[in-house]
Amino acid sequence: MPETAISRRALFALFVALAAVWFSTLEVRKLIKPDEGRYAEIAREMAASGDWVTPRLNGIKYFEKPPLQYWMTAAAFQAFGEHHWTARLWTGLTGFCGVLLAYFAGRRLFGATAGLLAAAVLASSVMYFAMGHLNTLDMGLTFALQLAVSAFLLANRSTATPRAQRNWMLVAWAAAGLAILSKGLLALVLPGITLIAYSLTTRDFAPWRRLQVLPGLALLLTITAPWFVAVSLANPEFPHFFFVHEHFERFLSPGHRRTQPWWYFAPVLLAGALPWATMALHALVHTWRDGEGDEARAARFLALWSVLTFVFFSTSSSKLPSYVLPILPALALLTGAWLARVRAGTMQVHLLLVLLLALAALAASHLVTRRADAETTLEMMRGFQSWLIAGALGWTVATAAALLLARRGRVALAALALAAGGLAVALGLAVGHDRLSRSNSAYHIAAEIRSLVRPGVPFYSVRMYDQTLPFYLQRTVTLVEYSDEMGFGLQQEPGLAVPTLAQFEARWHSDADAFAVMEGETYESLRQQGLTMTIVARDTRRIIVRKP
Repeated sequence: MPETAISRRALFALFVALAAVWFSTLEVRKLIKPDEGRYAEIAREMAASGDWVTPRLNGIKYFEKPPLQYWMTAAAFQAFGEHHWTARLWTGLTGFCGVLLAYFAGRRLFGATAGLLAAAVLASSVMYFAMGHLNTLDMGLTFALQLAVSAFLLANRSTATPRAQRNWMLVAWAAAGLAILSKGLLALVLPGITLIAYSLTTRDFAPWRRLQVLPGLALLLTITAPWFVAVSLANPEFPHFFFVHEHFERFLSPGHRRTQPWWYFAPVLLAGALPWATMALHALVHTWRDGEGDEARAARFLALWSVLTFVFFSTSSSKLPSYVLPILPALALLTGAWLARVRAGTMQVHLLLVLLLALAALAASHLVTRRADAETTLEMMRGFQSWLIAGALGWTVATAAALLLARRGRVALAALALAAGGLAVALGLAVGHDRLSRSNSAYHIAAEIRSLVRPGVPFYSVRMYDQTLPFYLQRTVTLVEYSDEMGFGLQQEPGLAVPTLAQFEARWHSDADAFAVMEGETYESLRQQGLTMTIVARDTRRIIVRKP
């Protein structure tokens, strides 16, 4: 597909269609626990209190992450109201902007066709689409890092003028500042180790002379320092917890119960990069072949970024699947560049492998109901299964169409067809997952009792904390014999919780009216001890009681 093969009008239509698909699904699902409820609630409390300096979760100081996404979501709540789509708006916007950036950077670095295909690869990668529709901090971080890396590479093109080099490097520094405000000092570590490794492996030290260190650092500090200073002055306990505990102790110790084997991210990344996983690996290996010039240097930097980010998180004692998300934009650029010049025969081999995977996914989707249990019922799983089958079927049909196009030598069109298949899978997972919402969200049970809970009436959360319940009740709850991630905040303000069941029972007896949420086992234990409670709502995970 040469540069003239697709008109600007057709290109615009493609991105409009993608935007319609991308943003239309932000509202359809209920917020799920834990992350979506947590980050929506922090933003809701920020908007309600007007305190934009000290983040609070359930009314308790919460310093695990910086505030950029809280600010953006709180601003969306104030502008448009508290909805599912506003809770996910920042994630959705940064995810979609990442696709546009992949097109822009890919076009500048590797050519027009490579840019278009890089955007298609990124938008349709299963993990990228999914994380672009979940209210977590990972997509905001990923976009900021993608912008920093892309700007760095654009600044180091041999054709860039001194002014363009300076401006792009300042964009990279500003993006690093936004990444720090998204998730911490990681935003400096990953680019730093990648640049060092790049220079050592390629003996190319020219990028160091273009870093614009002094104006860049000044810009970065202008973006980041005001909040860090303000929150430290308001909360003297913040610096040690955030900079020491969250960055070093968390990385080096398994205390967060996120320990996984060293190879954990390999299957996660391969599954997350579907339907492009084999092509991405091929493209990654291809970058180390002989080659000179801007394209070769950019490809090697992106390959090192991908490998070192993978290794960095693999050595951590704390592992979650979404940690490898920043790798996907780099892999998409490499894959787009590879697809722009790959032979049709090679493409067919990859598409045959993808077709086998699609058929396997279609067969496996019938087995999902075996995962049903008392909390996630068979009825829920059957609803989810229907969407999985539809998504896998769309993937299969699209891959078969891509294979036919590749046989005719239309490689770029085959890639676009495969992208449609990836979107079908992602949509099936995203939309269908809402069929499980009665198990993983408090939306339904909160709706049953919202009219009963008057302002000022105590609401206890006994030996548990459902991350989505406060958001849907639009109020905080009082923790009973529970702390978990709010433990540090409760050390600062212990009066915000009830430390023991005995104290809870005493308060329950003295309250004129009160509500409490708990799991079934806790309810049975308290009932057998003679605590008087009336069940007002229940689902497969939670029981909500009221004092008679």
